[in-house]
Amino acid sequence: MQAMIWAGALVSLVGVAGLVYCVLRALRARRAGLQDEAMRAELQRVVVINMGALAVSALGLMLVVLGIFLG
Repeated sequence: MQAMIWAGALVSLVGVAGLVYCVLRALRARRAGLQDEAMRAELQRVVVINMGALAVSALGLMLVVLGIFLG
């Protein structure tokens, strides 16, 4: 079960890295001074990536908890 805990931690860190990427991408879009429609389109793409990264992070945490319970 040790491997499941470490795999879950790794998956969770990948999700957190995705969340950091979303924040940086949104800040870059804000600094670019995009028009309203372009900003809206960029932020819609960021929201999709953000939800995926959040799901990956949650799955990683589930693996960690499952590994602890089974171990």
